[in-house]
Amino acid sequence: MNDSTITLPWLVVRQDDNGNRYSVGRYATRAEAQKIAESLDGPDTQLYWVERIEQSAGGASSEG
Repeated sequence: MNDSTITLPWLVVRQDDNGNRYSVGRYATRAEAQKIAESLDGPDTQLYWVERIEQSAGGASSEG
């Protein structure tokens, strides 16, 4: 696998006070994405969470 085929399957999502959702960033591991989401989460009413992005067609998907 070379640099052009590296996938970042973990997405950090932010939801604002009006229910609008935004992609914050993509990460290689769930742990990395979770760390970012937790660092952004604060006393405000905005929510941050981690989602797994499905692999595109032609690529094998595996959890782990």
